Amino acid sequence: MAKLLYIECSPRKQHSASIEVCNAFLDAYRAAHPGDAIETLDIWALTLPEFDGDALAAKYAGLRGDALTPQQASAWRQIEALAAPFQEADKLLFGVPLWNFGIPYRLKQLIDVISQKDVLFTFDGAGFSGKLAGKKAAVVYARGLDYASPGSFTPAREYDLQRPYMEMWLKFVGVTDVQPIVVEKTLFGADGEPDRAAALGAARTLARDF
Repeated sequence: MAKLLYIECSPRKQHSASIEVCNAFLDAYRAAHPGDAIETLDIWALTLPEFDGDALAAKYAGLRGDALTPQQASAWRQIEALAAPFQEADKLLFGVPLWNFGIPYRLKQLIDVISQKDVLFTFDGAGFSGKLAGKKAAVVYARGLDYASPGSFTPAREYDLQRPYMEMWLKFVGVTDVQPIVVEKTLFGADGEPDRAAALGAARTLARDF
């Protein structure tokens, strides 16, 4: 039995395009993989620690090989607990809306907290090695405008820091099998419906063999 971790990154719930497409993926996944476990991580329901004080001191103590103080050790256990669902999952599904050219700040905070040496990656002096190697990910990218069409006034090459960041981070922590699903024009009303329908279909198709 495999385990799929769904990371829900929009606070808009029933109004969210990324959640709608992820729900279509999950429905198809359940039908195709009835024995698999699915866990949902709603980043807006998480208690995310500030990465300062004892947590930051623990990071640098670990990099130097110093023993942690009790306060630092407590802060580090919080980081390890937040990272554990990623380590325990076999597959990852992210629903990521585009905010101000990038990812939501709560997702960025979670990534900043858990992307630590000996938690999600290692470093031996010759290079980095991701600790999530062997897992695969599907990422739903939702955008309000049109980033793909020729002549768009928001071309992806200049305005899209969402997908490059997510795929760079996933590669850094060891996930190299990453399947994207893009839903654009979510602010276009009826004119955006073909894009949404295509994304829903792509999500269902991908989920069956994921």
